[in-house]
Amino acid sequence: MTEFKVDITNCDKEPIHILGKIQGHGFLIGVDCKDQLIQYISENTATYVNDDPAKYLGKHIDEIEARLNISNYGNKLKLSQIIILGLGNGFENINPFYIEVDGKAFNLIIKNAAAVFLLEFEPCNIKGEFDVQKTIGRSISAILAESGLHSMLKTAALEIKKIIQYDRVMIYQFGEDGHGEVVAEEKNSDLKPFLGMHYPASDIPKQARELYKINLTRIISDVEMDCPAIISNQGQNASLDLTHSVLRAVSPIHIQYLKNMGVAASFSISLLSHGELWGLIACHNYSPKFIDFKAREASKLIGQILSPALEYRIGEEDNDKFGLLNESVSTLIKYIEKESDIVSALTSNAITINNVSASSGAVLVFDNKIISIGLTPNNDEIKEIVKWVIDNSQDMVFYTHRLPSMYPAAENYSDFASGLFACILSRELSEMILFFKPEQKQSIFWGGNPEKAVEVASDGSLQLSPRKSFEKWTEIVRYSSVKWNRGEIAALINLREQVIYQINRKANEIRQLNERLKLAYEELDTFSFTVSHDLRTPLSSIKSYTELLLLTNESLDDNAKKILNRINACSDTMALLIKEILNYSSYTRNEIKLEKINVRHLIEDVKKVIYESSQAKNLEFIIGTTPDISGDVVMIGQVFANLLGNAVKYSSKSGNAIVKIEGYISGNETIYTVADNGIGIDIKYHNRVFELFKRMDNVKEYEGSGVGLAIVKRIMEKHKGRIWFESQLGKGTVFYVSFNNEPIG
Repeated sequence: MTEFKVDITNCDKEPIHILGKIQGHGFLIGVDCKDQLIQYISENTATYVNDDPAKYLGKHIDEIEARLNISNYGNKLKLSQIIILGLGNGFENINPFYIEVDGKAFNLIIKNAAAVFLLEFEPCNIKGEFDVQKTIGRSISAILAESGLHSMLKTAALEIKKIIQYDRVMIYQFGEDGHGEVVAEEKNSDLKPFLGMHYPASDIPKQARELYKINLTRIISDVEMDCPAIISNQGQNASLDLTHSVLRAVSPIHIQYLKNMGVAASFSISLLSHGELWGLIACHNYSPKFIDFKAREASKLIGQILSPALEYRIGEEDNDKFGLLNESVSTLIKYIEKESDIVSALTSNAITINNVSASSGAVLVFDNKIISIGLTPNNDEIKEIVKWVIDNSQDMVFYTHRLPSMYPAAENYSDFASGLFACILSRELSEMILFFKPEQKQSIFWGGNPEKAVEVASDGSLQLSPRKSFEKWTEIVRYSSVKWNRGEIAALINLREQVIYQINRKANEIRQLNERLKLAYEELDTFSFTVSHDLRTPLSSIKSYTELLLLTNESLDDNAKKILNRINACSDTMALLIKEILNYSSYTRNEIKLEKINVRHLIEDVKKVIYESSQAKNLEFIIGTTPDISGDVVMIGQVFANLLGNAVKYSSKSGNAIVKIEGYISGNETIYTVADNGIGIDIKYHNRVFELFKRMDNVKEYEGSGVGLAIVKRIMEKHKGRIWFESQLGKGTVFYVSFNNEPIG
């Protein structure tokens, strides 16, 4: 394998999963999955076979096990039998398999790496494992008993330290830019504290963070131990993918980094939140210390239980913040409903837009007016900010806590406007609500100067070098505000949606935006008819000729058939998109045929169709009260078909899927809710849910076109109704549709 030279331009691409070496506390044998012939073997296997390990390359696994003297509690055992057992039961269910190598206790861990079975042999601590089993339950109980996030993390660090007996255990949280901060710590009394210290992203580069999402624990038992090479018929340092290996050697950069810190052994446990790496339980020992596989698995279990608890605690705190702020949003909407002047409703009452977040000032740019509340830039500066936001943001919501770094002109007023949250109401009219947060000058304490990670090599290139100093280094941060928290983001997105609804309701016929929308609808009609007449016929021909070739041409090889089947599938996808475009266009053009609707009968019909088409299993479909409404029965049927179909689809993998629909009358509205316990919607996509052809990252494995909710929103608007939702990622979604009980004019 060609040596990879690490420099400042490629440190995040260092192939740390194929370093061609393992850690020396164990040994490795790689056999092909088909014939169990040895393809890879670590050099230090020589210690256990008293022979040159290269002699066994290409030989069957049986030929080496006799030299290893493999047994299980004194009974002879064949490695090939263990592999067969793992294939039948799943390797994850038999790992680790206890064996003896020449009478010494080992854990055998088997992993499937593409076409190779990795057999990894680690020393086994039989005496210690029972202590771990006794304490693990108590540790988890102690962690989960804590009500606050900080106290839970501190207790987790303490319990892990009790189990593994390392000198220092830290909870290390990653920031948005990849740098980390020690947010909880338990240590021996003679050690300096690291709590509150920040460490640059280069300390744990991107590809290492990706591996932490796959391998939830990682041990380095002795930084001074030699790392034996893996040899194959291609020689040393074989290009074997060790992504899932427990013995995988560590980047020399990281080993030197630990040495520079004075750390002799390290152990880490990954903490995930919503599938992403939230942080690590990072453990340091200042003398070599090995933790056997079962103790590591017990520690991993704590991490796996702590991860969803993290999500819950963070979500709980966010919900509390959102609840308080959303009370102000609700009050503002009541003002708008009572008053004819939207500007006055948002800026002139006891509660204003400046009460919806922890902002120093807020600005409403609307109807050719600029109204400022609190500390804000002047009107000319506001106009420039508005133009900059329109030019640089693709979404309808933009926020940053470091405005001057993105928009240098903001340095002139950074003391009260270093943070910006922009809710765009209309791009065409450059209308929006702006919220500002003041500069928060702060001292960040780094574990060493984060800018001293590179050195100039003899050839002039910048080489990545492990930091040698970890003394506290203070950075004074300017032009930055307190971050916009999740509760604020949710409340401000909700405010934007509610204000837009009220704007459309109050000024539907006089707004320039509606004139442009009318033109867009006419263009969509023209496009729809073009699609219908000009695209459907050739698309049908493509599909017909493809199917004809598949049925009649027996000379086609497998690759050709695969390509033709792909063409067929793409034709079906394109046909579905054409159909959805035509549906969207038709609901835009068609007039409402108003009649009284028996919603109970309509939902029962939709339910029947869903059960027949989805063949849903383990689905609890609950129908509550169903007050009648007035509307177009075909269009309203499409609304409930889309909402209920989505609820069933996105909760289908929840085990026991629950979908509930019920209605109630509130004032002059009849409101229906459709709730599920499915995958939920990430908060960063909340403002794009009803846009045409927009699908979230977490729904890629589910079929769909991204048109259904756009159709639902269009139908509700034609009925002068409303649609909104509440959602929590991983827990489910509730959609609300509100029908006006007054006649539709």
